[in-house]
Amino acid sequence: MPTLEFKGKQFVYSHHLSVPFRELEVVPEKSLPAEGRQASLDDNLIIHGDNLEALKALLPTHAGKIDCIFIDPPYNTGNEGWCYNDNVRSPLMQEWLKKSANPVDKEDLERHDKWLCMMWPRLNLLHELLSDEGVAAISIDDNEFARLMAILDEIFSIDEHKVKVACWKTRNTDNRVKSKMSVDHEYVIFLSKSELNMRGRVIDRSDFSNPDSDPRGDYVTDPLTGKATAEQRQNLHYRIVNRLTGDIYDPDPSRGWITDETGFLALLHDNRIYWPENHQTGKPRKKRFLFETAERMPISSFWSDLKGQSGADAVDKIMGERRFDFPKSIEFVSRVVDLISKPDSIILDSFAGSGTTAHAVLAANHRDGGNRRFILVECEEYADTLTAERVRRVINGYAFTGTQREELYREKITWSQFTKNQQQILRQVEHFEKKAAASFDRVKKEIKDGVLTVTGERTIEEKMPGLSGSFTFCSLGQPIEVESLLTGQGLPAFAALARYVFYTATGRSLADIAKPSTDGYIGETELFRIHLFYQPDPAWLRSNEAALDAERVTAITKGNKIGKRAIVFAVAKFMSQKELTGQRIEFCQLPYAVHRILGN
Repeated sequence: MPTLEFKGKQFVYSHHLSVPFRELEVVPEKSLPAEGRQASLDDNLIIHGDNLEALKALLPTHAGKIDCIFIDPPYNTGNEGWCYNDNVRSPLMQEWLKKSANPVDKEDLERHDKWLCMMWPRLNLLHELLSDEGVAAISIDDNEFARLMAILDEIFSIDEHKVKVACWKTRNTDNRVKSKMSVDHEYVIFLSKSELNMRGRVIDRSDFSNPDSDPRGDYVTDPLTGKATAEQRQNLHYRIVNRLTGDIYDPDPSRGWITDETGFLALLHDNRIYWPENHQTGKPRKKRFLFETAERMPISSFWSDLKGQSGADAVDKIMGERRFDFPKSIEFVSRVVDLISKPDSIILDSFAGSGTTAHAVLAANHRDGGNRRFILVECEEYADTLTAERVRRVINGYAFTGTQREELYREKITWSQFTKNQQQILRQVEHFEKKAAASFDRVKKEIKDGVLTVTGERTIEEKMPGLSGSFTFCSLGQPIEVESLLTGQGLPAFAALARYVFYTATGRSLADIAKPSTDGYIGETELFRIHLFYQPDPAWLRSNEAALDAERVTAITKGNKIGKRAIVFAVAKFMSQKELTGQRIEFCQLPYAVHRILGN
């Protein structure tokens, strides 16, 4: 497999492994819990801290459990003013960064190397957090697209079944540059560990009904009109007769029917033909049942319809002033969230910025009643005053006077398709108009650039209604240093150490810790039961109570009903490993033997 070489790669290649674990600390005064509840890590999360350390902090609880990832990293245009300051321990790396320009700008000839050094460990951690069936989406432009694809290939081992790229139009006006070519597109890279499963565009299923009580259930009807002239397919041009009424239907001379006469008779025998009420204005149609219909349809890899959507304008309206330059639009991120998430998905954004991803998740839940959860990570000081504050206002509502617009329906369509299927399309539009009547003041219908859109509009005079929801604001605690057990200084809490040793031993996350018991059991995998004897008390750790003894071994074997291998963490033991091996117990002495048993 080809690899991409860049300055510093040998020093950052395994840097994500040396990043210390930190415990997530809840900040109640900055959180917005549901009414009657306290802020907790089980809620939506907004994490303030370096995103590399935050991703590492999520591993003990979320490794392999994130359904969806969306990130919008710096595009490395040379105008963003981002800094590369990961604390890589290599003296050569530190010397390079000390001598080179920071923040990164266009004059920095090594800006691509620094960007790759910054992205490499973060992508490795995102890979560990993503579930086997999960989907990651990365927004990028031409500055780093090729290099990003190269390192994604190394980390994810991507092939045509694991990655797809969408190109979207980002502006209405020309980007006037000396090259005379207006650059008005960006990319979204969709990728997965296994076969990529995009959800596609939602098909509205509320039009299905069963007017003739067909035992197969609800259905809609599709045209029988074909696509061939008599010269092209003579067998598709024949007269259809309704044997019950005697009504006669001739084919469209330029199109014929979709099947020959034998195929039509088979459909008729299967009660698949729907006869019109008025043979003068309608034609026979084919039944398509709900159980045969996919929930979603494939999406195009070229999104031309998002142009002109300003993320900055949306943030300005919510915050009341210009607070963030060039945020992604809610329309764009909502589309990404819709394509990669399910109603109960966890969506992670480790470059949160103004919080558009959380806004999109809350809006999706509001639309379909879903229970999606978001995890945002933002390192800048505005994590509370902008990122979290935007989410608070979206949840509770905010002062606004003007017109709110929400897209209700979208479908690619040509003018010829519209003229030939006008009645069916108008009925579909009318359906959405009726659905929107209670929520919107008016509905706007438009065919533009080959896309039919139905948009609901509502006049807001004082306050935009909230979408409801909640979140917990977190900061990053001190690093979990198991060596502190030797000094007694800065001892981690039991829950933090339990998640830490469980992850480092098995490579799995531990969301729920078992209640304290005499055998020290904290959790298990298919092959292992993990036990921890620990209290954050120096005196206790130096006492005999902290050691693995015969009584505890008896409790461990008694609780091990199916004979799994037991991994026991403690500061000491009063038995030989030979004796423990006979009981299928492996002893790991704290702090020295914290290691992964299974590997990756």
